Amino acid sequence: MIRRVLLVLALTLGHGGSAVAEDTETVLVARRAAQALAEAAVALEEARAARDRVAALTRVVRAYEDGLAALRAGLREAILREREIAAGFEARRAEIMQLTGALAGMEQNRGPLLLLHPAGPVGTARSGMIVADLTLAMQAEAARLGDDLRDVALLRSLQEGAVATLNDGLHGAQEARLELSRALAERGPVPEQDEAERQALAAILESADTLESFAEGLTWLPPGQAGAGNAAFDTAFDTAFDTARGVLPWPVAGHVLRGFGEEDAAGVARPGLLVAAAPQALVSAPAAGTVRYAGPLLDYGNVMVLEPAPGYLMVLAGLEVLHAATGQVVAAGAPLGLMGGARPSAADVLGWAQDGGGEAGQETLYIELRENGAPVDPAPWFAPERG
Repeated sequence: MIRRVLLVLALTLGHGGSAVAEDTETVLVARRAAQALAEAAVALEEARAARDRVAALTRVVRAYEDGLAALRAGLREAILREREIAAGFEARRAEIMQLTGALAGMEQNRGPLLLLHPAGPVGTARSGMIVADLTLAMQAEAARLGDDLRDVALLRSLQEGAVATLNDGLHGAQEARLELSRALAERGPVPEQDEAERQALAAILESADTLESFAEGLTWLPPGQAGAGNAAFDTAFDTAFDTARGVLPWPVAGHVLRGFGEEDAAGVARPGLLVAAAPQALVSAPAAGTVRYAGPLLDYGNVMVLEPAPGYLMVLAGLEVLHAATGQVVAAGAPLGLMGGARPSAADVLGWAQDGGGEAGQETLYIELRENGAPVDPAPWFAPERG
C-alpha cells in the first residue's frame, strides 16, 4: 500500500510539489543528542590532559550519560511517531486506496476528455469546476500523506543510523568511567580515620539492624570536617547548606520512582526517595562534605553517608562501586561511585525503545536526608528533576 501511495504521490506532486521535508522535532532532538555524544568524545580526549583529570572526567561521564539518555528518548519518540503514522494509514486504508486510484486515473487520462459532458457546454463547465475543486482537495490530501511518508523515511533513517551512534556513545561512556577510576587511583590513599572514630563506627555497624538505626547512630559521632574551613566545602555554595534548597544537583541522572514516605509493592514506606538510574550510572556528591561512611550495609548494597554540614546527613544506598572512602572530604560534584548492572549494548537500547516503556535492568538509588537525626523529604532540596 505504501509503495502505491509513494508512486501516486510522485506522479501527482512531481510538478511543483516540494520534495524537501523539514526535520520533525523528534528527529531534531535525536540529532542534537548525537551531536552531544560527539562533543563528549572530544571532551574525553581533552580531559586526559586536563590539570584536574578527576573533575574533567567526571564532567565527561555526565555528558555521555546525558547524551545517551537524550538519544534513548529521541529513539523512543521516533518509534512511537512511526507507529502512530502507520496506525493512521491502516485506519484509512480504504480512503487512501480510493484517493490513489482517483489520482492515478486523473494522471492517465487527458484533461479535455475528462471535461466532456453529454449536457453540452454548460454541463461541461459545471463538471469542470467540480473536477477542479476535487482535484485541489485530493492534491491537498496527497500532500498531507506525502508529509507523513517523508516523516516515516526520516524516522527510519534515524533509527538505522542510531545503532552506530549508540555503540560509539556506550563505548565512550565506559572508557570515560575507566579513565575516571584510574585518575582517582592516582590520587593516592585516603588519610586514615582517627582510631576512636573508627572504633565507634564499627560499633554502630555491628549494632545496626536497619538503615534508619545506622543513620541515627551516626548522628552521635562527633561532626566531620565539613564546614570547618575546608576549601572544597567553602567554595561549593555562596550560601550555607541549609539555604541551598531547590538548587542541589541530583546525585544520579534518572527519575524518581517513589517519593518520601510512599509505600512500595510490599506496603513498606521509607523516609527517602527511590530513583531509577541507568546501569553503571555515575553517582556524584550533590554538595561538598565529609564522607562519614562508605561501604556495605545490611542488604542495601554499598552505602555512602555524606555530611554536607553539621546536623545534616545524606544517605545514598545501592551503589556497586565506591569512589570515595570513609573520612574523605569531597567537593560538590565529586564522584562518589557507580551504580551496578551490566553495560547495555546498542541492541538492548533499541529493544527498550521498541517496547516503548522503561529500560530493562534499571538500577535504583535510595536517597535519604536527615536533619538533626530526623528524616526530612529530600525532594525540595534538589533542582527540578533530571530526565
